[in-house]
Amino acid sequence: MSTLVPLTIAIPLLAAAITIVVGRWRWLQRIIAVAALTAVFGISIALLIGADDQGYVIHRDGGWPAPFGITLVVDRLAGLMIAVSSLVLLAVHIYAIGQAGEERRRIAFHPVYLVLAAGVMGSFVTADLFNLFVAFEMMLAASYVLLTFGGRPDQVRSGMSYVVISLVASALFITTLAWVYTATGTVNMADLSIRIAELDPAVRAMLALAMLAVFGIKAGLFPLFFWLPDSYPTAPGPVVAVFAGLLTKVGVYAIIRTQTLLFDRPDYMGTVLLVVAVLTMVIGVFGAIAQDDMKRILAFHIISQIGYMIFGLGLFTVAGVAGAVFYIVHHIIVKTALFLVAGLVARRAGSSRLSEVGGLIRTAPVIAALFAVPALSLAGLPPFSGFLAKFALADAGLAVDEWLVVGASLFVGMLTLFSMTKIWSNVFWGAPDEEPVGLAPESERNPNLLGAPVGMIAPTAVLALSSIGVSIFAGALYDVSERASIELLEPTGYVSAVLGTDEVDDEVEFEVDLEPEQAEDAP
Repeated sequence: MSTLVPLTIAIPLLAAAITIVVGRWRWLQRIIAVAALTAVFGISIALLIGADDQGYVIHRDGGWPAPFGITLVVDRLAGLMIAVSSLVLLAVHIYAIGQAGEERRRIAFHPVYLVLAAGVMGSFVTADLFNLFVAFEMMLAASYVLLTFGGRPDQVRSGMSYVVISLVASALFITTLAWVYTATGTVNMADLSIRIAELDPAVRAMLALAMLAVFGIKAGLFPLFFWLPDSYPTAPGPVVAVFAGLLTKVGVYAIIRTQTLLFDRPDYMGTVLLVVAVLTMVIGVFGAIAQDDMKRILAFHIISQIGYMIFGLGLFTVAGVAGAVFYIVHHIIVKTALFLVAGLVARRAGSSRLSEVGGLIRTAPVIAALFAVPALSLAGLPPFSGFLAKFALADAGLAVDEWLVVGASLFVGMLTLFSMTKIWSNVFWGAPDEEPVGLAPESERNPNLLGAPVGMIAPTAVLALSSIGVSIFAGALYDVSERASIELLEPTGYVSAVLGTDEVDDEVEFEVDLEPEQAEDAP
C-alpha cells in the first residue's frame, strides 16, 4: 500500500513529460492525460480506504528514515483531500476537452495541467515543510501559465497581480522555513512537533503567526485575499474552476496541518483564527452581493466560504475540526461545479454578466438544473451538503459558547442565499438588459438539446451529483472527518508513525476536547 503514495505525484509528472513528446497528436495527449488522472483517482480512493483502516500509510523514499529522508504520509485528512481533489481534477480536465477552447489551441495545456495536479497531490502527502514549499511552487508555476492562457489584456493584468502576490508569499514561506530550520535544525513536521515545543513561547508564537500569514495568502484569508477576485474570473473556464475548487483549499489544508501538528494551540491563536474567520466570511459575502458578474460573485464566495473552514479550526475541538474537514470536502465539489456552470452560461449566452444574460431556464433547462443543485448547497439549504456542513460547524460553535461567531456564520449564510437568488433570478429567469458582446452563432452556442457539448455537461453533472452524494453519505463522511479530527488534535500517533517510534516526548501530548461518547471511540 505504501508504494502507491508516490504514484499520486509520479504518474502526473510522467504523463506531463509524455504529453510534451506527443504534442503533435492532440488526441493522444488527451488519452494519456485522462488515463493518468483516472489512475490517480483510483489510487487516491485506495489510499483513503487504507488510511481509514490503518490510520497512516507511510512511504519513505529510498528507505531513509525520518527526519533524514523524504517521507510521504497519507492519514485520514490527506486521504480525503487527495480523493476529492483527484475527482475534481479529472472532471475539470474532461470538461476542458469538451469545451475545445484553450485545450485545443495550446499544446502546453495538458502537460501544464498535469504538473498542477502533481503539485496539488504533493502538497497533501508531503510530511516536511520544504517539500511542501516545492509542491506549492510546482502548483503555482503551472497556475501562472494556465491563468494567462489566451493572452487577453485583462488576463495579463490580473495574472501579473497573481504572480507578484504569489512570489511575495513564496519569499515569505522560504524565509519562514529558514527561521524554522535555524531554531530547530529540522523541517520534518513530525520532528518539528517535538522540537518546536522546546522553543521559547515568543518564538513559537512568531513562527505560528508567520505560517498563518504565508498560508493565509494562498488560502485567501482576510486581509490577504485582495488578489483573488480579480485574478480568477479572467482565467479560462476550466482553469478558474480548478483554481476555485482546489488551490485555496491547499492553503487551508496547510493551515490546519501546521496549526494542529506543530503548535500547542495557545488561547490567543484560537481567538485570532475566529476573528479572521468572521471577517473573512462577512467581507467576502458583502463583496459577492455587490457584483454584477456571475464569475465575480462566485469568486468572492470563495473568500467567504474559506471563513467557515477557519471557523471550525479556530474552535480547536474535535467537533469543530471535523466540521471544517467536512466543509472542505463539500466546498471543493460544490464550488468547482458552480464555476463549470458559469462556463456553460458564458458559452450559451455569450457573457456571465447578470445584465447581459437572462431566460436560460427556457432555452437551457439542463444548465439551470446543474446550477440549482450546487447553488442551493452553497447557500446551505436542507437537505443539501452545505446545510449539513454549516449545521455541524454551528453545533460545534454553540457547544463552546461561541455565539457571536455562530451568529455571523448564519448571517453570512442568509446573504449567500440572497446572492445565489440574485444569479438565479437574473441569469435563468430574467431578461437581459443589453445584448452581450461577441455572441457566438446559435449552432455553436446550442449544439444539442442539452444546451452545451456533452463533454462539458457530463463532468458538471458528475460533480453536481457528487454534491448530492455527500448529502446522502454524510454520516459516513462525517465519521471519517471526525476520526481525522481526533488524529489532528492528538498528533502523537502521527509523530510516532512518521518517526518510527512508539515513544513521543510528553511535551507534545496535547489535550483534546472530546465529548464523553467520542472519548470512548478515540483510538
